[in-house]
Amino acid sequence: MKKSLLAFSVLTFLGHSLVAQTWEQVHYKNECEKRHENAAALVGDSLYAIGGRGMKPLEALNLKTLMWKKLPTPPVEMNHFQAITYKGEIYVMGAFEGKYPHETPIPNIYIYSPKTGVWRKGPEIPKPQLRGSAGVVVYNDKIYMVCGIIDGHFDGHVSRLDEYDPKTNTWKQLADAPRTRDHISAAVVGTKMYLAGGRRSSAKTGHVIDTTLPEVDVYDFKTGKWETLPAESNFPTLRAGSTAVTKDNKVWVIGGESEQLLSHNEAEVLDPKTNRWTSGPKLHEGRHGTQAVVYKNSIYILAGSANHGGGPELNTVEVLK
Repeated sequence: MKKSLLAFSVLTFLGHSLVAQTWEQVHYKNECEKRHENAAALVGDSLYAIGGRGMKPLEALNLKTLMWKKLPTPPVEMNHFQAITYKGEIYVMGAFEGKYPHETPIPNIYIYSPKTGVWRKGPEIPKPQLRGSAGVVVYNDKIYMVCGIIDGHFDGHVSRLDEYDPKTNTWKQLADAPRTRDHISAAVVGTKMYLAGGRRSSAKTGHVIDTTLPEVDVYDFKTGKWETLPAESNFPTLRAGSTAVTKDNKVWVIGGESEQLLSHNEAEVLDPKTNRWTSGPKLHEGRHGTQAVVYKNSIYILAGSANHGGGPELNTVEVLK
């Protein structure tokens, strides 16, 4: 076995040392586009790089062959969103188009079918639900969009939680989150949705990246109620523009941006059984404005911005096996 595969990093949790493998760079066989403020999704054995600032082609990395394939460019620019996979297709909603600081919410859902290789313009999103930079998850065959901001980075962050049923094309407003936040990525463990990180972007007042939030808010799909975890469970490293995934029934929050120049390389892990955070292995390259996925119990993260703000854009992929 190669020495690199035996590299380990140490996690410290309440004075106890836990051992975990380090992130490794994925060495793919051909090149892909650099992008940031993009999303990612997993369908089958393929990792999809979706959107970003400007018009970017859809690209898919076959995780078995490690070859990238260029696919049709989305019909509109898509940035600042958390993509989801629903019934084998990729859904984009709660996304922006346009330039800083007045990006505008994309008024329709857009759907990509890997089977047909075609993008289609989906249903219109009702005006009350329109925003970008929101958390989007799937639970029990319905799609949930939470928080976000209406006017790009300028103003209008919201606490809304909306349920969308793709089968009936109907929307339902649920209980508002305890606080507004944008640049947020949500994750589901069991019957609960977790929000950790994010901020209240306000270019209107000259405060954008310095408005990060420490509180962790949790929504229970069974009871329809929110709770805020105790202060001792606050998000350890304040940042926004992170990506959140669920692995081994734990919430991983990876990367992000804050007032420091370099994007964050932290990967921090919340155990819902104890509501305590541990520090996971750090990325080789800090990045924000992207999305991670879980494939065969490994976490993959791609692209994003290496510094806070708009670049430099990355096209690298890292994996935590």
